[in-house]
Amino acid sequence: MPVFNEEKYLDSCIQSIISQDFKNWELIIVDDFSTDNSFQLLGQFAIKDPRISIYKNENKGIIGALRLAFRKSKGHFITRMDADDIMPVDKLSSLWSEIQLLGPGHISSGMVEYFSDDVLFQGFKDYEKWINQQFYYTSIYKECTLPSACWMAHRSDLLRIQAFEISQYPEDYDLLFRFYEAGYTIHGIDKVLHLWRDHSERASRNDPNYADQNFFPLKIEYFRKIDHNDSIPLILWGAGKKGKSLAKLLLENEMPFRWITDNEKKIGKHIYEVLIEDAEILMEPTSKQIITAISDVNFQADRSHLIERVHFSGNQYFHFC
Repeated sequence: MPVFNEEKYLDSCIQSIISQDFKNWELIIVDDFSTDNSFQLLGQFAIKDPRISIYKNENKGIIGALRLAFRKSKGHFITRMDADDIMPVDKLSSLWSEIQLLGPGHISSGMVEYFSDDVLFQGFKDYEKWINQQFYYTSIYKECTLPSACWMAHRSDLLRIQAFEISQYPEDYDLLFRFYEAGYTIHGIDKVLHLWRDHSERASRNDPNYADQNFFPLKIEYFRKIDHNDSIPLILWGAGKKGKSLAKLLLENEMPFRWITDNEKKIGKHIYEVLIEDAEILMEPTSKQIITAISDVNFQADRSHLIERVHFSGNQYFHFC
């Protein structure tokens, strides 16, 4: 569990871990150069409970903290916790009961629930509803579909994929792609197993590593490694701001593509020396891989006639927005 300036929330977080109905756990906490009283508070918990170990991070950042915590851990099963969140009393027992029966190659997860001491904005409610559908791999290129602190894995599986030997953020999204690349099956438990706290100091709101919410470089990297088939045409659908960002990355990675749009003003023009074509080329009777750079709402509402054809023809479809 990484900790950075979380003195306000540490008591409720750690008490929720101590109160678990599953008692055979170890808690490895890494203080990430906190400037408040977090480290002193953590020391008090460690004195009272021998299952709790405290370390100071060697390299600033969540990635370094996770890497150190994993190295110091001893358990056969590993999960992550965030220091401002809360565990329901049956979180560990539920995740463990599921995974220990299945063996290596399987990840257990569960549903999440946002809460806040202030107003909980609609966007968080919408994301909670979306992620709780547990479409782990089918929607993987849209957003991170696995809650960052609501999973459990076999230690051997994490070692196999070098889970925390990463260098890019967001680290939880990178880990999900590594699970996907390795072919691990994620089993979703149909109950809330993690309480996600929203507050103004959250790392996802303030850390510059999470500033770009599209994470296109990460998505393109893993798309190229896992799903890209260079024997059939690659289509980029959408020539707006997000489409242009993706086009640049495809060009930088030397991945040839055809670029399509529904915007009549752009059809026939060249952007980055690539011809913008009419989306009707999707009707061509050839197999294609299609990356969409259009928001869900607009995509579904305005393109139903083409969507039906895309799926009917068996083309591969990857929603990046």
